Amino acid sequence: MALHHRLKLWEKILLGIFCFPLLPFYFCYLCCKGAEEEDKEGHQDERNMERGTMDQRQDNSELQAGRGSEHKGRKVQNDSLVLHRNKVNAKIHHEAETASDTSQDIQGCQVSFDMQPKITTPQFLKKLSFGKGKQKKSSLRGTDNKGFQGNESTKKQDQKILDSKYAYPWDQSSLKSLDIDLKKFERLDAYASRVDVTGSVETLLEILLKEAHTELEKIRAIFIWICHHIEYDVVGFHNKGARSGDAKDVLQSRKGVCAGYAGLFQQMCRLTGIQCEEISGYAKGYGYRIGKKFSGDPDHAWNAVHLKGRWHLLDSTWAAGNVDGNCAHFKFEFNEFYFLTHPALFIEHHFPEDKDWQLLSPPLSLKQFENNIRHEPAFYDVGLLTSYPETPTVKTVNGKLVISMKGRYPTLFMFTLNETERRGLMTLEKCGMKLEVYPQETGTHRLQIFAKPFNCSSDQHATVLEYVVECSSVDKRLKIPKELTNPVGPSWLTEQKGFLQPSHPDPIIHADDGRVSVSFTLKEDLDLFATLHTDEMTVTEDIKRKHIFTWQHENRVLFKVQLPQAGTFVMNIYSKPEMDKGNSYSFALNYLLSCTNTAVKWPVFPLKYTSWLRHYELVEPTAGVLPANRNVRFKLKVPGVNIVFVNDIKKGPLTLSDNGYWEGSFNTAGCKDVNIMVEESPNRNYYMTLLNYQVEHP
Repeated sequence: MALHHRLKLWEKILLGIFCFPLLPFYFCYLCCKGAEEEDKEGHQDERNMERGTMDQRQDNSELQAGRGSEHKGRKVQNDSLVLHRNKVNAKIHHEAETASDTSQDIQGCQVSFDMQPKITTPQFLKKLSFGKGKQKKSSLRGTDNKGFQGNESTKKQDQKILDSKYAYPWDQSSLKSLDIDLKKFERLDAYASRVDVTGSVETLLEILLKEAHTELEKIRAIFIWICHHIEYDVVGFHNKGARSGDAKDVLQSRKGVCAGYAGLFQQMCRLTGIQCEEISGYAKGYGYRIGKKFSGDPDHAWNAVHLKGRWHLLDSTWAAGNVDGNCAHFKFEFNEFYFLTHPALFIEHHFPEDKDWQLLSPPLSLKQFENNIRHEPAFYDVGLLTSYPETPTVKTVNGKLVISMKGRYPTLFMFTLNETERRGLMTLEKCGMKLEVYPQETGTHRLQIFAKPFNCSSDQHATVLEYVVECSSVDKRLKIPKELTNPVGPSWLTEQKGFLQPSHPDPIIHADDGRVSVSFTLKEDLDLFATLHTDEMTVTEDIKRKHIFTWQHENRVLFKVQLPQAGTFVMNIYSKPEMDKGNSYSFALNYLLSCTNTAVKWPVFPLKYTSWLRHYELVEPTAGVLPANRNVRFKLKVPGVNIVFVNDIKKGPLTLSDNGYWEGSFNTAGCKDVNIMVEESPNRNYYMTLLNYQVEHP
């Protein structure tokens, strides 16, 4: 500048002319220099803010650790315990809390999982920011807004990003919100469940976390310890004055209700340096009935943890164990389902007071939560994925209701209507089932469905789903006999038992003339017999056994059925391996036979003796009662014998034809019954009776 003042006027003019093109570069230099100074100041501000946040978080942890009786005044009032529907236990499902809901119902909305991203501005963009001066950037990190709370502009910006980019619908591949390998937790789980330390939370954590090295492992160890050492306070559940939600009290007494579980979990996580929030809300748990409306104060508490850039949900209360139906006794029984449960599944039971803690995009309204179906954890544990209808309250159509389920693996099912009735037809599908329910009275009914994995050694089925059935009319056409055992008809299960390629794949067979033939290909040599049952007449032993005639040829078996009258009948088929010489037959499968022709009145088949082998074939007569004083033609295939005759070897011999059948006629005059007999070998002087016929009275 000193040189500039010493120049003459014309020299200044020449300098200006030659230097003018360099002015833009000069201004760029000034702007970039200013931006760098602002950036340095901004970084210093951010470091100061982060230091203040860490200090504040430490203060909060200390306050949390010493909050004393503050939990006693929380709004969580009625911890709901979820009952197992399997008659014995009830899951500790503490009912959820309410929130005033102003959102509109979104029917059929897609359930998504939200993640809060960290947004940063690239350095080169800061360099090119001209003319804006200092600007404070709003952060979207999960650590900056406790419980997703913040000013409206930040929340709207978050939601816009979440809706457009960070929405994760449940793809049915995992029940968890984080991809984890539970087998890798086996050693840690075993260690954490055995830790038994008295004293402060800090002392407990020092021992408990010796085997935990990552944040995930620390969260897992804390969760496992609480679920294996904190007993649900059944006395406190019934008496509010006798319970405490303070973490210190819960740790010392080793008892607590949901607020105690959630509070202790939160304190242990925060002392470990893990972000954890305690969430209150409504839950569909103990005492819940379909159609219940939630209002008033929240009644359950659970937790959310921040892990690997996301928030994740868990419920140590419900994962800890079971209580009986009266909530008088508690039993430890760990439930893996409630650890880092995917939000799309968690929302079926838990509705947070702050809808942001649904971690769903878009969130559900309270009305949607009330109207949505509730799958029990066992539904997903056995590998089931979907159910239909998708609403918990359903109506019959012309007296019938159809339910279906699909999953990943072969599954076995049971059901009850009003806890004792089984008025329905269940058929197994490849990885699911179809159920037709026929209530016998109009009104409201309770339908419960139970399931277990096919390869499960236990006979106990777990409750997976419940419906309220509203029946306006009764279907009188289909009468289901009491002897019917579900599932009905052929399926993958009957294939497992060796019955392949059924002639009738459907469970119901309509026999217009009262006769039907059912056949299968057998995977192995089986010894078989079948029985017939109905509620529409007195079922004698003749009706039960002698209206079905069985014939086997090579690996194909044929069951011939002649119904005694019109009606609905159950045909049960039993089997055992041919090499098994005992009398222990196992139930294989059944069919429902229906005949509406009132003219039907078929007689029994002839009585078979044990000497009638399964590969013998009877062509005629198939009626077990023969007319009196008549010539009756006989035709049957009995390979490998020397002689076949009717009643008398001289009066009723049968002739072996070229096609291998024994044929001939016999007059029934003077006979009360007729026997078909054989001589196996000319060297043996005795005969065996194969079949017995009765003769009508003249």
